[in-house]
Amino acid sequence: MLDDRPLRTIGRCLTVCSALALAAVTAAAEPEHSVARRWNEVLLEAIRNDFARPPVHARNLYHVTVAMWDAWAAYDDTARPVLADARASAGDVASARHEAISYAAYRVLNNRYFDSPGAYESLTSFDDLMAEFGYDPANTGMEGPSPAALGNRIGDLIIEHGYDDGADELGSYAFEYEYRPANPPMVVVRSGAGTVHDPNRWQPLALRLFVDQAGRQQPGNVQRFIGSHWGAVTPFALSPDGMVDDGVYLDPGPPPYLGGGGTREYQMAFAEVLRYGATLTPDDGVLIDISPGALGNNHLGANDGRGHAVNPVTGEPYAPNVVMRGDWARVIAEFWADGPDSETPPGHWNTLANYVTDHPDLERRLGGTGEVLDPLEWDLKLYLALNGAMHDAAICAWGIKGHYDYVRPITAIRYMAALGQSSDPNLPAYHEHGLSLHPGLIEVITEDSAAAGERHAHLAEHIGSVAVYGWLGKPQDPETQYSGVGWIPAADWLPYQRDTFVTPPFAGYVSGHSAFSRAAAEVMARFTGSEFFPGGLGEFVAPANDFLVFEAGPTETVTLQWATYYDASDEAAISRLYGGIHPRVDDLPGRIVGSKIGIAAFEHALTYFGDAP
Repeated sequence: MLDDRPLRTIGRCLTVCSALALAAVTAAAEPEHSVARRWNEVLLEAIRNDFARPPVHARNLYHVTVAMWDAWAAYDDTARPVLADARASAGDVASARHEAISYAAYRVLNNRYFDSPGAYESLTSFDDLMAEFGYDPANTGMEGPSPAALGNRIGDLIIEHGYDDGADELGSYAFEYEYRPANPPMVVVRSGAGTVHDPNRWQPLALRLFVDQAGRQQPGNVQRFIGSHWGAVTPFALSPDGMVDDGVYLDPGPPPYLGGGGTREYQMAFAEVLRYGATLTPDDGVLIDISPGALGNNHLGANDGRGHAVNPVTGEPYAPNVVMRGDWARVIAEFWADGPDSETPPGHWNTLANYVTDHPDLERRLGGTGEVLDPLEWDLKLYLALNGAMHDAAICAWGIKGHYDYVRPITAIRYMAALGQSSDPNLPAYHEHGLSLHPGLIEVITEDSAAAGERHAHLAEHIGSVAVYGWLGKPQDPETQYSGVGWIPAADWLPYQRDTFVTPPFAGYVSGHSAFSRAAAEVMARFTGSEFFPGGLGEFVAPANDFLVFEAGPTETVTLQWATYYDASDEAAISRLYGGIHPRVDDLPGRIVGSKIGIAAFEHALTYFGDAP
């Protein structure tokens, strides 16, 4: 049967698909998905039902994949297992693999999600899939040559490995693991950043109610740094040769600091976040072409692309795709945010990989050459390379986050706003570490600008302070209203997020979205043998007035389009600037380290395949 559960992001059941794929899939029946794909799908659903912990779920995706791969490899003469030194034989290899893979995956999944907030749904789904396959979930025997015993042994080995891999799973993943924030919490509903001892360091947020990116309410009202120790976790392909400090792989060097030689870069970087935020409205009437003919084709670590001249599959130019800029900005901010009911960024790229696998134009040839692989072999090899990269991206990015402990935009912007403006000593509120002024975006409120009928009239009580032109915050009724943008006190600025979330509970530098996405893009391009999506086009349709969660919208249907995996990756990365979560100094280095991670993971995965080119 066709498993047509769509890619779920932002709580909407919408399918990522190209126009060509949609027509073809609608017209023709798809083959049954492999056992590995079925277990991958229930794992993605379990992630959606859990707390939003990207590094934890990247590790789970990797470990479940290793369990399945090692069970498959046990019946192959040339493939090499990752952790389990197991070899087996069977008269019906396909049947034995199906059973061994299922018991291995089931055992690891039950171990990882038994205490999830969605445990009832997740554990039931694991049992249901075993029952569908005709296997007894209560069979935990590990003795003898049966496929079930082999799968149980492999699952048990991976569980034991997980207890000693540096994640501190037995200690609930050590959310605070010898980490203490440099700054006291910011009470978000109050103006300003509160007490900030170091404006270059991460500051936890105090919220009346905290609902994480998965839509799950978390205990307490002050954030804790998730994964500050993650650089110590055992990786897939990351080499100790690339570790420049304990737990820090592929160190991009420090970000710019306020109060040092990087002061100007710091000020400009966070001013740019405000510039992106000023576009979060369709009311300005600005139209942009978001087709692959106009956007994408960037160099690594840059936003310098001007699109692709033609679709290499059709040989024709990409058709224009003109939309309201404010609708597009809000859609990408939410689509890539991996918000309520999402599978978090590592899982998001698994859904994209599954979409690519299902595309009728795809030939299952590793690297685009050689023999066509059967669905199970294709899925397992793809998952091993992809989820090895996702696991390493989490280790690398969170190792850097824990090491540099860098500030988020909400702290940097509010802190500088409280100091004043840094552009003109002759204007009020001058401070060398204040916000830089940009007409129409960041301005000082004066008696003239606050006079009746002027742009700052509603801010007359803030004369002498700094105002920014940005998103106005949560509307009274997000189901039917959107806020638009306008002038607000800079010290009250909020990112484009839910007021129960505001900013992720960990440091900014480097961007996890950037690292995950570029690593995945590198794997997908190498694995499929082309950087382009099948058919030369990938799409996601965000229906008018039925997609956004933070507020109503988009006002018109927006179809996101990408020619290449790299284009999708770069859009995921830059979406975090529109969302007010990262400045470019977090984003661009994250893309660069993600590229290195993805390439290394793919090359390392080949060493397990045995007969790979």
